[in-house]
Amino acid sequence: MSDGDYDYLIKFLALGDSGVGKTSFLYQYTDGKFHSKFITTVGIDFREKRVTYKSTNPDGSSGRGQKIHMQLWDTAGQERFRSLTTAFFRDAMGFLLLFDLTNEQSFLNVRNWMSQLQVHAYCESPDVVLCGNKCDLSDQRAVSEEEARELAEKYGIPYFETSAANGQNVNKAVDVLLDLIMKRMERCVDKSWIPDGTVRVNGPTNPDISEGSVGGKCAC
Repeated sequence: MSDGDYDYLIKFLALGDSGVGKTSFLYQYTDGKFHSKFITTVGIDFREKRVTYKSTNPDGSSGRGQKIHMQLWDTAGQERFRSLTTAFFRDAMGFLLLFDLTNEQSFLNVRNWMSQLQVHAYCESPDVVLCGNKCDLSDQRAVSEEEARELAEKYGIPYFETSAANGQNVNKAVDVLLDLIMKRMERCVDKSWIPDGTVRVNGPTNPDISEGSVGGKCAC
């Protein structure tokens, strides 16, 4: 896939408290590598990856492969950057909300992040995948899987226990989020919530997905 050869530009935002492993998670997804040295994200940064998405037809067969250019935005978790990071919420189509399984406070703060999303995202029920990160550190665990799943069920969102260190469930979490976004675009009659530039003019042949204007609300 060349630089300009894609059907859709999809922007995801990684959210969560500082130190939960957002940057390492995204590096693992895009590069398949783990950076053990902790580097605090200042403001916002992003990584990119190209993937092919195949939808599932009603008869169970696979649809035409769609070429996706993914931008994965990495946000600072510190409160002092909150006004900057929330400004990016509206242009993102999906959200990876991470907490640290070894840090109970980061789990308790998931509710605050969800509240921020309900206020600043493109609609009150955006597509979110909750990730309990650092599951490889089982001896330091402070949040049970049951607690985390109960919270995810409360919000009606998928939950994965992930490890940026060994890659466990990292790809799966992002794949599920992409699938949610693509299916939302297909089923929504009102496309005004889709950010400008998402659909390439010479890209998709699917007449059910067309580009809308910036800053709209999803009526799904």
